[in-house]
Amino acid sequence: MQIKPTLLVLAAGMASRYGSLKQIDAFGPNGETIIDYSIYDAIRAGFGKVVFVIRKSIENEFKAIMLNKFSGQIEVDYVLQELDKLPAGLQAPADRVKPWGTAHAIWVAGAKIKEPFAVINGDDFYGFRSFKAICDFLTHNQAQEIGLVGYRLANTLSEHGAVSRGICAIDANGYLRSVTEQTHIATTGRGIVAQGQDEEVRLTGEEVVSMNLMGFPPTVFPYFEEHLTGFIRQQAEQPDPKAEFFLPGVVDALVKAGRAQVKVLSSPEKWFGVTYPADKPLAVKTLRSLIEAGVYPENLWKKNLQEA
Repeated sequence: MQIKPTLLVLAAGMASRYGSLKQIDAFGPNGETIIDYSIYDAIRAGFGKVVFVIRKSIENEFKAIMLNKFSGQIEVDYVLQELDKLPAGLQAPADRVKPWGTAHAIWVAGAKIKEPFAVINGDDFYGFRSFKAICDFLTHNQAQEIGLVGYRLANTLSEHGAVSRGICAIDANGYLRSVTEQTHIATTGRGIVAQGQDEEVRLTGEEVVSMNLMGFPPTVFPYFEEHLTGFIRQQAEQPDPKAEFFLPGVVDALVKAGRAQVKVLSSPEKWFGVTYPADKPLAVKTLRSLIEAGVYPENLWKKNLQEA
């Protein structure tokens, strides 16, 4: 029997710009979270298990709201991402508060995942076609490649502030040459601009970007540990309380070192998410329009998808 891929949901973020626990905030007509719609799409696409990465401080609330609703729908597990969860012999700086980032979250989940898996952000809406593309890729990935679902940049911007995106450079055969994390992309009077520490980069909106929807063989976990070890040692020598260990950075390093091939899978979907409180009304409105169009049912979990 063919092994179904696992979906890894990164839901440990502190949501400092949103101001509350957006991972469990209601957006659908029956209290559905954005994560609910992702899980719904993932089940229909063919995923067999979901693993959540959360923080200890939200564990009880998250479990009470999120875990029981998926009973009978899909196998569910979770893992805690904490600052002190590091490779053997390493310690977090005493004054560190900010989480280590998305690539650390993936490393933490390594103990729970033995099969091919895809990664998503818990507060982003990706669309069914995106989940189907990455699930099919993982199911038939004989070459042990990495898959990356790429979006058109203009389809991923917020009207209410800057966003972080991985800008992808792709070769003629559809493989990733590099991915550059831009942490402050916004629409301004001068157009779409990525603001770096030392320079401003103008963008067209047609760039292909990563939204952290990537698919991996389970053999990648040692690579993540290797790069995490280097990152933490660098922080010990040159502490930066805001530095994060980003997923695109690990993938970019593997590609440039010739240690991995990354196939870019194009998605026509339009992203929406909740980076800022002002994003919520649009997210609610968009979900309502998708329900009215028949893309999703009014009550997402009224029927068991495994029996449908």
